[in-house]
Amino acid sequence: MRPVLPGIATWSWFSEEKQIEFNGHLLDVGEHRILVDPPPLPDADLTQLKAAGGVDYIVLTNRDHVREAARYRDELHARVYVPKADAPEMSVTPDKTFVDGELLPGGLWVIHLADQKSPGESALFLQQGRGVLLVGDALLGKPAGSVSLLPDAKYADPARAREGVRRVLNYHFDSLLVGDGASIMTGAKAVVERALHTTIPGQP
Repeated sequence: MRPVLPGIATWSWFSEEKQIEFNGHLLDVGEHRILVDPPPLPDADLTQLKAAGGVDYIVLTNRDHVREAARYRDELHARVYVPKADAPEMSVTPDKTFVDGELLPGGLWVIHLADQKSPGESALFLQQGRGVLLVGDALLGKPAGSVSLLPDAKYADPARAREGVRRVLNYHFDSLLVGDGASIMTGAKAVVERALHTTIPGQP
């Protein structure tokens, strides 16, 4: 686990199946310690978290980012929060569901993104420093230093999916923490804006 921003650390686990790094984020914000989309933790980091009293919450951004949430809920004595629209299709039973516009513990604002791979896909906005945006499958940090959407086949309507993600541009953020791929620590909003305004194949 490595510190990336004040009060935020990240760790990665390489998925052989997807050929991309899966990232988890540890937020130490206010009185809360929060894990977002946790893949397997290195043993030393898990031990350290246990010694520190565990974590308060595990927040998942979509139905496909359950990852190690069930295990860490038990081992770290956490409560699991998930998008309401995705909860029926998830393998973990949540302690609470959330919806668009909700303020979660730690000052995390929920931004629901329509027309994505899963109906509940949500970004999380943290208004600290110059703004931090956390995303699950809405944006991939691939290639490094840029962002991309999932392959078109993952969406019912790729053009609508891209339009749905554009909603994040209503927020002021400098850092983008991604669930998959390489995060962008500074200048992230401009990178996202360029990616989302790239012409879609077959579209005017």
